[in-house]
Amino acid sequence: MNEGFIFANKFKTMKTRLLSILAFLFLAVHSLDAQNDVTFKTICKKQVSVGEQFQVSYELNGDGKDFKSPNFTNFEIIGGPFSSTSSSVQIINGSVSRTNTQTFSFHLRAIKEGKYTIPQASITVDRKRITSEPCEINVVASSTGNNYSNDNAGNNKSQSITNNKEVFLEAVPNKKKVYLGEQIMLTYRIFYTIPISQLSVSKSPSYSGFWTKDITNNNGSLQQSSINRDGQLYNVATIQEIVLFPQKTGTLTIDPLDITCLAQIRQQKNRSYGYDPFEDFFGDVLGSSYTNVRKDIKSQPIEIEVMPLPNTNKPSSFKGAVGQYTFTSKIDKTDLKVNEAFTLTLTISGKGNIELLELPKPSFPPDFEVYDPKITSSIKDSGLGISGSKTAEYIVIPRVSGDFTLEKTEFSYFNPSLERYETLQSVSHKIQVQKGDGNTNNSTIYTPGQADIKYLGSDIRHINTNDKKLNIDKKTFFLSNFYIIIICFMFVVFIAALIAHKKINKFNKNEVLSKNKRATKIAKKRLLNAHTYLKSNDQNRFYEEFSQAIWGYISDKLNISRSQLSMETVKEIMLGKYVSENIVNEFVDVLNDCEFARFAPGDTNKKMDELYHKGIELITKAEKILK
Repeated sequence: MNEGFIFANKFKTMKTRLLSILAFLFLAVHSLDAQNDVTFKTICKKQVSVGEQFQVSYELNGDGKDFKSPNFTNFEIIGGPFSSTSSSVQIINGSVSRTNTQTFSFHLRAIKEGKYTIPQASITVDRKRITSEPCEINVVASSTGNNYSNDNAGNNKSQSITNNKEVFLEAVPNKKKVYLGEQIMLTYRIFYTIPISQLSVSKSPSYSGFWTKDITNNNGSLQQSSINRDGQLYNVATIQEIVLFPQKTGTLTIDPLDITCLAQIRQQKNRSYGYDPFEDFFGDVLGSSYTNVRKDIKSQPIEIEVMPLPNTNKPSSFKGAVGQYTFTSKIDKTDLKVNEAFTLTLTISGKGNIELLELPKPSFPPDFEVYDPKITSSIKDSGLGISGSKTAEYIVIPRVSGDFTLEKTEFSYFNPSLERYETLQSVSHKIQVQKGDGNTNNSTIYTPGQADIKYLGSDIRHINTNDKKLNIDKKTFFLSNFYIIIICFMFVVFIAALIAHKKINKFNKNEVLSKNKRATKIAKKRLLNAHTYLKSNDQNRFYEEFSQAIWGYISDKLNISRSQLSMETVKEIMLGKYVSENIVNEFVDVLNDCEFARFAPGDTNKKMDELYHKGIELITKAEKILK
């Protein structure tokens, strides 16, 4: 009895599982069939007249996402995309089916005669990208002379298009006449009297002849204010804030910034069908009297006059710094012992191009061992421009005892406000170096990274020359084969050591060669940092680090001061080193692309990835030539 009952339960369980599997397979097949039935079609007129308004729609009989519209070149976009969703339910022989339909519509106006093709639109359905068919439209001359489509002829409705007084963009520099390297604050502001949304940059200026940095900080939202201009009250919002540093003299032109937005405008009602008080009273509340219209606007071009820096009274310590700065130096200890390290810190603070600022180099007594400085920067961005500080930390080790003085260090800059050069001096530092504890011959061991310093408290023990084990019979040893081998070996070692010593001294004394050797290493490090920001999609930090990698490589490789870097200087020196014109132009294009990509719309991550790989390829090419 129990066995039969157990068997029946097992059979029932197996039956349930089998039915579940069959149901799953049925649904999977049905799903595949449904996917295969999905269509994405284009609905448009085949012929329109110049000035005619018409509609292009994309219809999907399914559920899709991430709709990508085509480029409507040769047509003016009046409004759109407007999306709508509808669903229908059918019951056939007891079988229930549901169909969803998504529609994306654009209102266009024909501009000029000709035959044009509107490219495909695309959308994602079940993780698969599908496309519509392209649409071919023949635009003919208007026979009626109006700008309305035949479709609208019956309802006599028209749309009001925004004008320059309702929405416009303004580029405002804080100064139009500057010196070479002087900071300029450029602000883009949008003025509007009607509601706007979906702002996007369609074309950004190249800023040719300028070193730029975007300091826009709107946290994804526009900060709105009001202003009265010519008797009209406007809403005003800042779109972008760009800091510019001119890199060449003459009259430089900044091209317009192009943006697009959706403007909400009120439709003009035709009263030929009589007065409708209900519509007039409730139209604004219900939103039926308004429509979204695409608006393309651009700022005006700007001319900046860049004056050269004066040659009169230019100090020898001037390295190209322009702005307003302070200069300080400090030392962490003044009383120390032989082979004990101390730190000298030089800091420049102020307003100007801190990132490209070249720090002065202090002088040290000849018996002091000095390591390469650690350079750090602290940059502050604000509506007033770029300010901050740059610091150099030198680790110094005195090798002899005595009283020493670290002489004053000079830093010169050009003050554009006062239109004159100014020279700052650090304070001098007196240092007392005492002998080591019981022994003046303490030695120092340091790592290749010059960070860890250790002291050995004892010297090498003296060799006991009276040890009988070391006594060698001079008669049998002198001029023997072993003696000659030792002499030859010592001679070879001496020559090798002499050559190595000369090469090391030459390398250490030759700053140009040292920078040349470090150029690729530093560039690789910065590119790795840029790649980290690329992965995290941190756009601002990526472009900043990438730009510094390329400019830094050029500066170190060609021995050009950071403050004197310019496109013209780079071209001239590279061509003088027999670098092909193509590679030179690639460097210029990469730097321009870097600045342009900051503001260009679209797939930001893809642009950063392309620029990153282009930079690596370019440095690899240059390294083969500039060895």
